[in-house]
Amino acid sequence: MTVAAHPTADGLLLRPFEDTDAPALVEAYRDETLRRFTRTPVDDAEQAAHWMGLQHEGRAAGTRYAFAVVDAGELVGTVVLKRGTPGGVTAEVGYWTAGPARGRGVAPRAVEGLTAWAFAAFAEDGLRRIDLLHEGDNHASCRVAEKSGYAFTEIVPAFPPYPLDGHRHSRKRLDGSERSGSE
Repeated sequence: MTVAAHPTADGLLLRPFEDTDAPALVEAYRDETLRRFTRTPVDDAEQAAHWMGLQHEGRAAGTRYAFAVVDAGELVGTVVLKRGTPGGVTAEVGYWTAGPARGRGVAPRAVEGLTAWAFAAFAEDGLRRIDLLHEGDNHASCRVAEKSGYAFTEIVPAFPPYPLDGHRHSRKRLDGSERSGSE
């Protein structure tokens, strides 16, 4: 089986971040909602370069596969597969959507594309489950999880830097393909 180098998503381009994304990244991070739910600030070109460097380092280490989500040539978000242990059976998906792109189905399409790609790309590496975690009061992320086929699995106690309990949603890989829900 041949696996695509990058995920695909309905109507969106998912690709590694490029240096030219820095201005759009800084602009996206001006949004207070995005800043509330992310940990690393991106206030200027230097911080954008640092953030993108972390994404590239994670890819090289096999622990983080971040993709710019582009719609009609515009950076509208990011989606990332986080593998704490390369070759581990679980991973986590993370994402954000730029303020002006919210409500257009960007996040569910990007998460679905990344999920399908990850289960195919890491099938022989043992990946069996992908989790989507978010703070309990982030109702938009609950909707993204549901639309992307991630079943709610548990409440996760608050843990710094997150002050509130969270939700864990999961998708499991079954019978050689990814499917939603539990086994």
